[in-house]
Amino acid sequence: MAQEYPLPRFHFQVDWGGAKISFTEVTGLVMEREKIEYRHSDSRDFNKIAMPGLVKNNNISLKRGKFEKDFDYNTWLEEVANERVEKRRDIIIRLLNEKHEPVAAWTATRCFPVKVTAPDLKSDANEAAIETLEIAHEGLKLMKV
Repeated sequence: MAQEYPLPRFHFQVDWGGAKISFTEVTGLVMEREKIEYRHSDSRDFNKIAMPGLVKNNNISLKRGKFEKDFDYNTWLEEVANERVEKRRDIIIRLLNEKHEPVAAWTATRCFPVKVTAPDLKSDANEAAIETLEIAHEGLKLMKV
């Protein structure tokens, strides 16, 4: 039976190399393929043909609240310096339904951090301090759940 309403986007889970971590926001789940345009020299058509090209991987941004004595992002950023391949991780992002069951999942393979952004500091704000981790990956796939 088809679902009558689209799924809400606020109920999700991130599996971070075996540990499930809560995030406030995940962006950059983009699957894109470049287009190759080609026209061979003896073609009588005055147009190009289009063919699928290489896959383009966008960075994924993960945002979460900053906690006291929590340096996971920065530690991982330092660990992958100088291409330490063993410190890369696969990350699974799952969209959950109201029963906390996964209904869609994306896997980003061989991830490594490229940027850590500290929370914005503001003396008159009353919001949680949110830090951002930007990761690069070697492929994003939509999994069948």
